Amino acid sequence: MTTTPLSTDVLVIGWGLAGLVAASEALDAGRRVILIDQEPRTNLGGQAWWSFGGLFFIDSPEQRRMGIRDSLALATQDWFGTAGFDRPEDDWPRRWAEAYLQFAAGEKRAWLRERGVGFFPVVGWAERGGYGALGPGNSVPRFHITWGTGPGIVAPFQAAVEQAERDGRVTILPRHRVTELTVTDGVVTGASGSVLASSAAERGVESSREVIGDFTITASATIVASGGIGGNHELVRAAWPDRLGTPPENMLTGVPAYVDGSMQSVSAAAGARLINGDRMWHYVEGIRNWDPVWPSHGIRILPGPSSLWLDATGRRLPVPLFPGFDTLGTLEHLRRNGHDHSWFVTSRQIVEKEFALSGSEQNPDLTGKDVGLLLRSRLAKGPTGPVQAFLDEGADFIVENDLDSLLEQMRRHDGGELLDVDHVRREIVARDLEMDNEFSKDAQIGMLRSMRGYRGDRLIRTATPHRLQDPAAGPMIAVKLHVLTRKSLGGITTDLDGRALDAEGSPIPGLYVAGEASGFGGGGVHGYRALEGTFLGGCLFSGRQAGRAAAR
Repeated sequence: MTTTPLSTDVLVIGWGLAGLVAASEALDAGRRVILIDQEPRTNLGGQAWWSFGGLFFIDSPEQRRMGIRDSLALATQDWFGTAGFDRPEDDWPRRWAEAYLQFAAGEKRAWLRERGVGFFPVVGWAERGGYGALGPGNSVPRFHITWGTGPGIVAPFQAAVEQAERDGRVTILPRHRVTELTVTDGVVTGASGSVLASSAAERGVESSREVIGDFTITASATIVASGGIGGNHELVRAAWPDRLGTPPENMLTGVPAYVDGSMQSVSAAAGARLINGDRMWHYVEGIRNWDPVWPSHGIRILPGPSSLWLDATGRRLPVPLFPGFDTLGTLEHLRRNGHDHSWFVTSRQIVEKEFALSGSEQNPDLTGKDVGLLLRSRLAKGPTGPVQAFLDEGADFIVENDLDSLLEQMRRHDGGELLDVDHVRREIVARDLEMDNEFSKDAQIGMLRSMRGYRGDRLIRTATPHRLQDPAAGPMIAVKLHVLTRKSLGGITTDLDGRALDAEGSPIPGLYVAGEASGFGGGGVHGYRALEGTFLGGCLFSGRQAGRAAAR
């Protein structure tokens, strides 16, 4: 079956957050839009729908109310110290970083508030660094949780596109998989590909790739907003850099299977230049989802700073690789010992206060904007419902009343044969001895006590310091942690209008790129490392830039 060729002003490939923003901006400019995606319509909103909804702002009202002094200068220092730009091809990523920082310090929050997006009042402090002032990490809390999490940030842009659909100004086509960008006399004039069989798969569930026909769409401007490669482990391993050690044999997947990188080769065939493919962002606090949606579905623990972190052999991770401090530094350290997992040893009291789970579905209070549930789950005694479900059902959780029983169950667990149990015991006993005074030579304990000086951490994110073996804080808990794939930090090179650039650095007429496909702008706005809360913001900013430019 061949469908009737279609024509439009702007063709948007991919209906995640970046694609929805780009489409809504083009619609606001009066352009006709066709929005296509390879998945069934249940997946409108893409990866962003599944996210925790964290956003990076600079000197926001939420920060000021929490007593946080932030500035564009401090955030710029943090961003560039984290990114570590050092390649000739980092010219456009640097420019994107500067432009995004201006956006985050300027109109970003007001622009979202105009669309009805609200924010949780307590600002989180993710990716703390722990090195010098010029090193990686956030100097101050900047992680603003969207009220409504991922669905809350998607909602206004989805609503705008769906209203335009009812008005007849946009056509939304699910199950359309692009296999080629049409190039006519050096100009991208649309796309063609396969129509896939209709699917009743629920959101995030892997859908079939049965082809039932083909399609052709011509457009004055084409925007690629197709995401990264995190759902394709073969591509992740192929791009894995030596600096991060050996790629894991076993990984969990933090994004649906449709995040397959298919548009990278298609865009390259049309002349687009891909850069920084070796820069990537994966988590090391992944746990197997006891109720999976997609294959190898993993959930990330967003940890507070108190748990003891051990490698697969039971050796404590070095300073400053504490929970929540340096994601890629920890990944690099763990990969160099050649094992695919590590361990948290902690207590129920720490889990209750410090274990948040990433994802909209793991935070029903925030996602559902349920203030009553929020107060009961975050401030009352006991873990949140989703965390308790993992304690009860999760294959990676071990719960025991005393240290000897915990160590025995860890040893019996898959991978536990690698543990030096006697050394683990010494690490725990030594850590607990340091808790008898308000001062300590243990850097993690010192940082823990320092963090409680921030009201937001003391209120909802950091447990009162205590011995792991304290019966009043028990039972003791061990959590087996896995590498969890997530984001591509490299991508298609773009200028500040989102125009795709070729190998010579010239714009490819008619072709624009947004979101993760562009490394969130320029082919790698984050450099080697990212500051948490900047992925959704990158989709917003790059989608806005590309949508506005494509509509001119």
